[in-house]
Amino acid sequence: MPSSPSDLVPELESFISGSLLGKGILACSGGQDSTLLAVLCARSVKDKVLVVFVDTGLMRKNESKRVEELFKKFNVNYRIVNSSELFLSRLRGVTDPEEKRKIIGKTFIDVFESIAKESGAEYLLQGTIAPDWIESGGSRREVIKSHHNVGGLPEKMNLRLVEPLRDLYKDDIRELSAHLGLDTGVQPYPGPGLAVRILGEVTEEKVRLLQEITELTEEAVRKEYPDPEKRPWQYFAVLLPVRTTGVHGDKRSYGYTVALRFFDTFDAMSGSFTKPSMDFLERLSTSITNHNPSVNRVVYDITNKPPGTIEWE
Repeated sequence: MPSSPSDLVPELESFISGSLLGKGILACSGGQDSTLLAVLCARSVKDKVLVVFVDTGLMRKNESKRVEELFKKFNVNYRIVNSSELFLSRLRGVTDPEEKRKIIGKTFIDVFESIAKESGAEYLLQGTIAPDWIESGGSRREVIKSHHNVGGLPEKMNLRLVEPLRDLYKDDIRELSAHLGLDTGVQPYPGPGLAVRILGEVTEEKVRLLQEITELTEEAVRKEYPDPEKRPWQYFAVLLPVRTTGVHGDKRSYGYTVALRFFDTFDAMSGSFTKPSMDFLERLSTSITNHNPSVNRVVYDITNKPPGTIEWE
């Protein structure tokens, strides 16, 4: 991090206030990066920025409620918008991960531009950080994956883009969050949501299934690792686009396969898979299949970054 948190916070607040000559809206996913930016805006420019959380229908269970409680705690000027039908309809039939990310990025902009027109905003603030634009390619960099807030943005939009955190990394974000009293134990969450954890076509049925499995997985990890400092840096489930033969009770089943991904890293640029106990993985696997009869196989991802990325898409 270029400065200590106590020095960097006022620098960022000064940058935010100096960049906005008019009203702005902030695209907040509820993840660490955009939530930190929302709190910084609440401190520096107050009601000049409207923080918008869009429920895409691809969020974790009760995500909107959690985010709203956090916004209230830090006196954030916010609005929650339910656009789940719009996002899910545009993703119907789409299987390519890059196309998914670009559709989601474009849909976010459509929603934000509509809100900006209502509120008279001229600026769009995003919690983009260094790994987002590095992995999205450009100049001489190869595209690893198009982050929805970078490579997923349309070439032309009616808002001026402001990205105060774009030179920071994940470890910087956690230090700043801790300095401001934000819960640094909150799971990093991809802006495209469960769309990039459902491989293949995204459907309402698959979203509901993965929401249940995600909640179960996160609760199990928190119980297994009560000390937040000892938990994996990130832990989540992925729903695969393949079905396999299995047995539920004494009957044949043909169900989904779920992959578990637990990962340790400092900056999200590189890292290694977590090595939990086999007993824990067995208990979690049994719990997932017992609670979700449509799933009959659970696998564990033992891939580092590189060669893999943290998310599967």
